[in-house]
Amino acid sequence: VGYSAAQAVPGPMFALAPFLGGVYGGTYNISHALAALFGIFAPSFLLLAAAWPFWNRLKSMPKLRAAINGINAAVVGLLLAAFYNPVITLAIKDAQDVALALMAYLLLAVWKLPIAWMVPLFASIGFLLI
Repeated sequence: VGYSAAQAVPGPMFALAPFLGGVYGGTYNISHALAALFGIFAPSFLLLAAAWPFWNRLKSMPKLRAAINGINAAVVGLLLAAFYNPVITLAIKDAQDVALALMAYLLLAVWKLPIAWMVPLFASIGFLLI
């Protein structure tokens, strides 16, 4: 349950950690959830705090800026590859699936429907089509 709910928000593992911390030991404990939340976010904040003083100097270096642009392009390519396989190859099987994917894209990108509405909407549609 926790993992499937975490998939509906950005950064699923960051949402799952407090859930798992909270249910650790069999009963829900808010202090465990907060400890897990702090533990999952602490490394990124510590890294940010360590790098911040040097960032302006680093981003003014042309070669480093070019490297960062290359890394960004590589990340976009990896995300597209991950979207194609397994999402496209396993989920899009017929014209109905294409229509649903197109409808979801239009609702999200063109009509700006909030993702909090899209998740239950398409979960319901999927349930009805089973």
